[in-house]
Amino acid sequence: MDPSLIIGLVLAFGSVVAIVTLEGSHIGSLLLPPPMILVFGATIAVGLAGNTIKDTLKAFKAVPRAFLGKPPKPQDSIEKIISLAEKARAEGLLALEAEASDSKDAFLSGALQNVADGTDAEELRILMEDQIASKARADHADSKFFASLGGYAPTIGIIGTVVSLTHVLENLSSPDELGPMIASAFVATLWGLLSANFIWLPISARIARLSELEVESMTLVMEGVLAVQGGAQPLLLADRLRAMVGDTGGGKDKGGKDKGKSKGSDAEQAAA
Repeated sequence: MDPSLIIGLVLAFGSVVAIVTLEGSHIGSLLLPPPMILVFGATIAVGLAGNTIKDTLKAFKAVPRAFLGKPPKPQDSIEKIISLAEKARAEGLLALEAEASDSKDAFLSGALQNVADGTDAEELRILMEDQIASKARADHADSKFFASLGGYAPTIGIIGTVVSLTHVLENLSSPDELGPMIASAFVATLWGLLSANFIWLPISARIARLSELEVESMTLVMEGVLAVQGGAQPLLLADRLRAMVGDTGGGKDKGGKDKGKSKGSDAEQAAA
């Protein structure tokens, strides 16, 4: 799990608590049920109105993944693909069928099964690209939903403030109560801004970022599997895949030694 979203939100809300405390106020003055109910309830309701029920339910189902989602590790995928390439060269493509059944990655498993079944490389590429595109579209819809909530929330907060100020104007005959009533009125605006910038927009950005990393990982797997199907040489394939993710360190050779260091040692011995 990558806890960046949790850490960020804790620090953000902690900053608000800190400024309220340092100014001599108390956090209870901000935790007023009426404006909070309006801001959160109306924001979600307007988001639902602008989407379908299916989109809304699917978006909220993505929230746990935003908090607990683990970014894929390209190096793990590269090592797996290289081992598949070595096995395919040694035992043939049919040997990948066993790997397909053992793999916990549904995308990789399906690709390997198609390779073992003799699917044409071009057809397999089209299939995998369609799966990647479908994944990206679904994640984009989830991210867009929360981004829309982030756009609605501040305006709804202002609506709450206007409604409360209208109530204040009805009680001008009680000047001693105007201060607290005006302060309460602006709590709706505060929660509109807080919910947008501390909840909805960060969740939207997090879902979008995780989707980008997952799509990149799926693309890496696609290119690797297609190269394995084409009979690519494992070491050459490793260099290609590392170049795709920006890892030009060379990794480790079969003996577990760093390839970069081995080359340096060989050069020093030759010079000697």
